[in-house]
Amino acid sequence: MTNVQQAAERLLGAHASGQPCEPVRDLVGGVEEAYAVQNWLTDRWLGEGRRLSGRKIGLTSAAVQKQLGVDQPDFGVLFADMAVPDGAEIPAGTVLQPRAEAEVALVLEHDLPHERHTVADVVRATAFALPAIEVVGSRIRGWDITLADTVADNASSGLYVLGNRPVPLKDLDLRLAGMVMERRGEQVSTGIGAACLGHPLHAAVWLADTLARLGRPLRAGDTVLTGALGPVVPVVPGDVLEARIDGLGDVRAAFAKEPYAKEST
Repeated sequence: MTNVQQAAERLLGAHASGQPCEPVRDLVGGVEEAYAVQNWLTDRWLGEGRRLSGRKIGLTSAAVQKQLGVDQPDFGVLFADMAVPDGAEIPAGTVLQPRAEAEVALVLEHDLPHERHTVADVVRATAFALPAIEVVGSRIRGWDITLADTVADNASSGLYVLGNRPVPLKDLDLRLAGMVMERRGEQVSTGIGAACLGHPLHAAVWLADTLARLGRPLRAGDTVLTGALGPVVPVVPGDVLEARIDGLGDVRAAFAKEPYAKEST
């Protein structure tokens, strides 16, 4: 078994058991090998019937980079079964070591296949934007991660919640869009579009260029989570988080106090 397969199996074990594992940086030599782990896991999950729904960009906020001790963005895969309806209750334990962050989501109506894109390309390709809460999680025990660990672990992806009111980009100034996240009325995170690589569209250009060079370009219908607008927020069972982004409205993530009971057969 190769180091890539060993790292992937370690992460799969954490998925299956619901228990965080040790870091995988002892098995992967750098970011390129970490993405090979991510690709191995992605191909396996697609083979098991999961459906690709888009991509996420991580570590775009200086505040988040500081929290995790890294200095560059990364990306991961979104699957359709990771999407949670606005306000729907998320069972406890669904995401390991969950944290939440507010983001701008873009939904594409055209492919982005070029090796180098412009902001205009992204604007033309985008059908609409939505407010989003990403529930990130780590299969690595205690969030003891380097860039290689989080990349291998699908950029620490968990779940995502999208708002329900689509807004065309022509009606938005995303750079100056303010964000406030509250926990049952108490403010827990604030930010602005400019905190996301200077502009959420800049983050989308970075992702489009990167994926096209890797031969896995963004496609029509993809949802793109462009990155955190402010610091991530730890989540505990029973939390209700609501994020409001100027021009986009609000979105809510609710967390159950207990796991759902399985029906007896």
